[in-house]
Amino acid sequence: MDYSSLDDADLMAAITRLFGKSPSDPGLNEAVSALYDRYGRLIYNVAIHIVGDVETAEEITQDVFVRACEAAGDYRAGLAKVGTWLVSISRHRAIDELRRRSSRPEKDNVDWPDDIGMDTVGGLPLFDGPETQVEISMQQHNIRKIVAGLPPDQRQVLGLAYFKGMSHSQIAEYLGEPLGTIKSRLRLGMQKLRDNFIEQGMIDPP
Repeated sequence: MDYSSLDDADLMAAITRLFGKSPSDPGLNEAVSALYDRYGRLIYNVAIHIVGDVETAEEITQDVFVRACEAAGDYRAGLAKVGTWLVSISRHRAIDELRRRSSRPEKDNVDWPDDIGMDTVGGLPLFDGPETQVEISMQQHNIRKIVAGLPPDQRQVLGLAYFKGMSHSQIAEYLGEPLGTIKSRLRLGMQKLRDNFIEQGMIDPP
């Protein structure tokens, strides 16, 4: 059977059926491989943005599809798209990995990436031409300077929220801080970023 021709809902139903029949069924591997082909890159990107290293992100990606296979029967198409469901599994798995690490290096050194994604979508160039690339590079440089000027606690929570993919409650649990404190830092950090962007002429005032 060509599992790659099935839509997401039918593919999940096939995985559920095959897993219930026998976890060692060759057809199950083919069905899960079809699912991996569709969402493997997405899940890997989510994982690496949270954990920050290739080897761990690859392990998490593999584990996500194992878990998805085992939990396929719990998937409900009416509640979420398959991609959204897999991303949720990936985020929880990656955050669990961060908690597991005894050293927690990201807790004390959460940085914003050198490439903040303004010039690419899905790793592909968004704009062509040297003039555009120079303009984008200057914007990125200015943004990084503005971010570097934020108080460390605000910079940290913004980094966790926007480049580690954590929710407010996850950040609070991860840092051992009250949820209200985290929300306040995020609000103040975003306000300072917005004020600086307006001052630099990068965005229009409200």
